[in-house]
Amino acid sequence: MDDGQLTTRNHLLSVVYRLWSHSDYNIPMNKTPFSLAPEYRDYVWGGAKLRPEIVPTAEAWIIYAGNRISSGPYAGRTLSDISLEFGSDLLGARAVAQTGNRFPVLVKILDCAQWLSLQVHPNDEQAQKLEGEGFFGKTEAWHVLETEPNVKLVAGIKPNTSADALTNAIQSKSESILDLVQMVEVKAGDTLFMTPGTIHALGPGMLIYEIQQTSDLTYRVYDWGRPETETRKLHIDKAIAVSNPDAVTSVLQTVQAGDGEVKTLTECEYFKLETVSVEEKTVGLDTRGESFHGLTVIEGQIQVSAGEEAFVLNKFETLLIPACCGAYQIKPLTKSRVLKASV
Repeated sequence: MDDGQLTTRNHLLSVVYRLWSHSDYNIPMNKTPFSLAPEYRDYVWGGAKLRPEIVPTAEAWIIYAGNRISSGPYAGRTLSDISLEFGSDLLGARAVAQTGNRFPVLVKILDCAQWLSLQVHPNDEQAQKLEGEGFFGKTEAWHVLETEPNVKLVAGIKPNTSADALTNAIQSKSESILDLVQMVEVKAGDTLFMTPGTIHALGPGMLIYEIQQTSDLTYRVYDWGRPETETRKLHIDKAIAVSNPDAVTSVLQTVQAGDGEVKTLTECEYFKLETVSVEEKTVGLDTRGESFHGLTVIEGQIQVSAGEEAFVLNKFETLLIPACCGAYQIKPLTKSRVLKASV
């Protein structure tokens, strides 16, 4: 082989490598569903339900961009990594049209053994103004999994509270803010939708499933007398800037689903949360390429079948169905209820 032929060969090999390494060949994503390894947060208000061996454990982040994939052909990689590589194959056309190849939601389970801080979240416009380009707001919803008797949470401000009164209470950094907040009693099965600008706090004695935008912007208003630290500061000016005294939240009507039924609990432009009830019937679902489906068992045990693959899920285990998967089935192994997160 002469120098000219060698140069030509090396050039071709270089081109092939660049195409491969930059994914310019649009290799489709494997359609197999996969599990995610949860990440835990050990905040002061957590309990013993999520990790009895490590107390307090406050949150399990079960579907979010930083999760490591724990099964299937992409095991060991992060959800954000394959989101960037496969785009709509993983996320779905609807999600990509809205937020590009960025993984769009964050799903947590929270074990509330003490009061969480009184806090408020910005919307998208406020997040960019206060934090900079590339930041997103935090719209969220809660589904109550378990409660002790007579538990309460904070969801908004009492009617006819002026903006000045709310500002003064926030500036005081004291329990005077509690005179203005609206307390709501909840029970297992309740769902609440939380718009940005709503001052809120989860109370002790409840286990919560939370779905939200992929954002962790939280502005603390009051922390129940806990001392401020580097990791638990109050955010008085930002909280005042985004708090809306007219923003209130009530418990959405509890949805009763029969065997084999899929019911919507809440939905908005950022996410949709549904409940799937299976006792004897097998339910057929389909991503239709529109959105991924995140399945979390909250009661019982199920088998999920997609193509030739089958997966058994126990309580609080999660399986992610890529948007390119298409049709799949949920079969009950015991009487079960599943929460399905999508966009």
